[in-house]
Amino acid sequence: MTVDVKQHWEDRYGERGQIWSGRVNAHLADYARLLAAGRALDLGCGEGGDALWLAEHGWQVVGVDISETALNRASAAAGTRGLAERVQFLQINLSEEFPEGEFDLVSAHFLQSLVHLDRKRIFAAAAAAVAPGGVLIIVDHAAAPPWATHIHDHVFPSVEEVLATIDFDERHWERVHVGSVERHAVGPDGQAGVLLDNVIVLRRLTAR
Repeated sequence: MTVDVKQHWEDRYGERGQIWSGRVNAHLADYARLLAAGRALDLGCGEGGDALWLAEHGWQVVGVDISETALNRASAAAGTRGLAERVQFLQINLSEEFPEGEFDLVSAHFLQSLVHLDRKRIFAAAAAAVAPGGVLIIVDHAAAPPWATHIHDHVFPSVEEVLATIDFDERHWERVHVGSVERHAVGPDGQAGVLLDNVIVLRRLTAR
């Protein structure tokens, strides 16, 4: 059976009034706060937690997601927080389209899905969108959360597999951080656990 990807995510966000915490992803904050603010692209922005944090820290942000419901929540939060002029939200299926332009920061946090997602195409386009001197941040789940009961057979990509999707070349990129990182987290029912993330932070040295 062919899954309607957009409907899948509409149904996911429709499960309740807010899916995510609204807080910035810690890995993004750790690295982005070291950068001079410029233009940022947040791929798979969801309800806007990362995009809004960047806007609050001086960035001009484009946030992209496939779910209209998620983007409506993100836009509402931007208005409430006085950030509407600093952030633009676009509904795009990244497996088929990609925003135009170059960015000083391109971020993709947990852009993983149990339904179709052309990560090879997306990450290649993400790398191409980084301006010289800009930074690409990709953060993946490296393993299932300890409380997960239905995705233990899911194959999680390695750091090197992700690098291969962007045609990584040391002549054009500086490795700021490439590796796996543990972090403590709390599950949906209050379970404490340790999660493993793959964190890739690259700085573009030269033009394409």
